[in-house]
This record gives sequence, C-alpha cells and structure tokens, in this order.
Amino acid sequence: MPSVLDGMVRRKPIEQIEDESGGSGLTRTLGLWQLTAIGVGGIIGAGIFSLAGAVANEKAGPAVLISFLVAGIASAAAAFSYAEFAGLIPKAGSAYTYGYAVLGEFTGWAIGWDLLLEYTAIVAVVAIGISGYFDDLLGFMHVHLPLWMSGAPGTEPKGVADGSYKINLFAVLLCLLIAWVLNLGMKNAARFETALVYLKVGIVLLVIVVGVFKIRSGNYSPFFPFGLSGAFTGAATVFFAVFGYDAMSTAAEESQDARRHMPKAIIYSLAISMVLYVAACLVLTGMVDYRDINPNAAFSSAFKSVGLNTVGIIIAVGAILGVLTVLFTFMMGATRVWFSMSRDGLLPGWFARTHPTRHVPTRITWILGAGSALIAGFLPIAEAAELTNIGILLAFIVVCVAVIVLRYRRPDLPREFRTPGMPVVPAVGIVFSVWLITFLEWQTWVRFVVWFLIGCVIYFAYSRRHSLLNRR
Repeated sequence: MPSVLDGMVRRKPIEQIEDESGGSGLTRTLGLWQLTAIGVGGIIGAGIFSLAGAVANEKAGPAVLISFLVAGIASAAAAFSYAEFAGLIPKAGSAYTYGYAVLGEFTGWAIGWDLLLEYTAIVAVVAIGISGYFDDLLGFMHVHLPLWMSGAPGTEPKGVADGSYKINLFAVLLCLLIAWVLNLGMKNAARFETALVYLKVGIVLLVIVVGVFKIRSGNYSPFFPFGLSGAFTGAATVFFAVFGYDAMSTAAEESQDARRHMPKAIIYSLAISMVLYVAACLVLTGMVDYRDINPNAAFSSAFKSVGLNTVGIIIAVGAILGVLTVLFTFMMGATRVWFSMSRDGLLPGWFARTHPTRHVPTRITWILGAGSALIAGFLPIAEAAELTNIGILLAFIVVCVAVIVLRYRRPDLPREFRTPGMPVVPAVGIVFSVWLITFLEWQTWVRFVVWFLIGCVIYFAYSRRHSLLNRR
C-alpha cells in the first residue's frame, strides 16, 4: 500500500502523455494563427486600455514604457519555459499538467486548484472593467442606466446614495455571454475570438497612427518623475497585462500539430503584444502630460483632450469589444484546467464529459461562467482583483522550476522548442515572480491560504484516492 507521501510525489509518465486527444472528447481545430490570436487576445486588454494610463499617472510617468519593457522581459523568461513544455507535452491543463508530470501530483493539484480561482477572478475583474467603459460610452450618448443595475453594492460614487447599487448587471451578462460562446464549440468560438482580436489590434493601431501626430516632446520631460523605482513599481503592476499565453496553452489538445504550433504561438503572441504596448505607451504619454492622464479611460479621454472626440468614442467602443477577448481566453483556460484535473481523476469525472457534437466541456463552462458572473456582479473591482495574480505567479515559478528539473532529469526527450540560456533564463522568471509576489497585499495571501486549505481538504479526502495513477 503506497504511503501518503508516495501518492503526493507520484508523477504522470511523460511517455504516456500522448499528443493525440484520444477519447478525451476534444477536437483539434485550431491553427497557428488562431492560437496566436487567442494569446494576443489574452494579453492585450485592460493592460493597454486601463493599466497603462493608471501606472503613467500614479507611479511611473512617461517611464511607463520602461515598466512594460521590464515586465515583458520577465514574462518572456516564463514564456520560453511554457513554450518548451507546450512542444513537449501538448495536453490540456498547461501549468497543472507540467507540474504533475515533473514535480508530482500534489504540486500539480495545488497549481491547478489555484488557477481555477485565478482565471475565474480575472474574467470577473475584466468584466467589471469593461462595464466601466460601457458606462462612459453611454454617458457620451447621454444615456443613464437605472442605479440598481449600475454596479456592485458598496461601489456607489460620490453623489449617489449608499445602497443604490444592487448588481453590476452588465458585467454579469458579459460573463454569461462568454460562457455561451465557448459552448458553441471551439471552432466557432475561435472564429469569434479571432474577429475580436483583429478589431482590437486595429483599434490599437488607430491609437498609434493618429496619436503620433499629436505628440508633444515636452510631455516626455521629466521621463522619470517618480524615479527609477517608480518605473519598477509600475512593472509589478503592469505584469498583470503581459501574461495570457499561459491560459492559451491550455488549448493544446485543440491545436493542430500542437508540438510545433503551440511554442510558436506563445512566443508570437507575447512579441506582438509587447510591440503594441510600447508604441501605445509612447503615444499616450506624448499626447498628454502624465499628470493629466485619466487612469480609468486613458486613451479615449486623451483623444478627447486634443479635440478628437470621434476617435475617443471609437476607442471606447473598441475597448469594450476588444477586451472581451481577455474574458474568452481566461475562461477557456479555467475550463481546460478543470477538464484536465477531472480526466486525471483528481476531480469527479462527471465534469470531464464533453458535448457529443460540440466537443467542449459544457458543464464546466457553465459552472465557471456562473461563478465569474457572481463575482463580477456583487464584488467591487478592487476586491475581485485581490483574488488574481498570486496564482499566476506561483504557476510561473512551478513551470520555470520544472523546465530546469526536466532538462537535467530527462535530457533525452525530444523537444520541438528549447528554452534558451538554460538555466539562467528560467531562473530569471523564478526570481522576478518571487519579487512580484512581495508586492501583494496581505489580504491576497489570506484569500490564497484559505483557498489552498480548501483544496488540501479535497485532495486528501477525494483526489488522492480517486487519482487514475492511484488506480493503476
């Protein structure tokens, strides 16, 4: 009889993790550029439409450009590690699967369990953010929603009586809309996602092309108004905006020729996003003095301030539609992690059943859609945001550690992509992730510990005994 410790450290044999989906119910429909679009859709979102302005205004000034570059370099260190694993183990689950195969069952469980909360919370946070742009857009048209449906309880602005807000209905509907789209089947859902990504990239290019003619070089001085430390502090904030490829990698079993395409899609999506981020930051801080940037709707308000109201409205509409892609990517990521955990026996297999014709985990998708809708509808954005980040950073640490361990433990395995600068590059990802974790509020740690303890109870009461590896 194996001991408890033996069960916790048992690993999924990599040779048995086949490239083909087999009887999983998922179908391979995604090509390279669809995967890249999903990655770009997950990376470019609230970061460019909200975080860039907030960080420039409050933390870094024009050096927000440096903030994005530093965060991008750190994220790239982890992205290379994800790319190596994606080409080696092209299965659903991403960091959960990689951790399970290399570091053991309990490590894989802990990361998978944490990502379920993190990805779901990110969907809720982004939905709340989009609802803010929606309110701004309605304000341009002099339309006002009833107060009861305008926000979560306790988020009433000045001038609005406490208790007037009952629910953020628009954010709730967005979460349920994305769940419905994902349930249409991956082929149709990916078309929806790709179309919105093209629209979003077009909006960002519009910002760059039109805005470059409104740049005043004097706005770049001083470049470091908050000092170099402000730029690095800003990097810790905008790091939220430079991942998304990790959630995209959960779609490995729905990718055609995943061993070759997944690593390329991870690298391409991050590279495209970073170019657009840097260019957009240069335009924003060149158009408007950093002290005058609106942290909530930076680009639309910047264009209004220079007399381009129509462009500002177009950007507001584009932000609403474009940021939907972030909801899509992370809700898809959460469903595939849950699907993979259920298929491995760590959660009930009932959840892993897929629709007979659409070949997607319908049950999981609707549950996560409802969960994110509840968070988005009834929690302020600050409290919802506190549920995010820590799990992503821990997943980055696990993947970077695992890629180093596996490279030395199994150098013979065929790798379509090899992380460069081994082991320095993954080590950079580990160090930077640990550093960013130190910036998190203590409330975030409390929520993480509570969620982790709940996961431990489920693991030792159910998952350890029902694991497919235990049955074998």
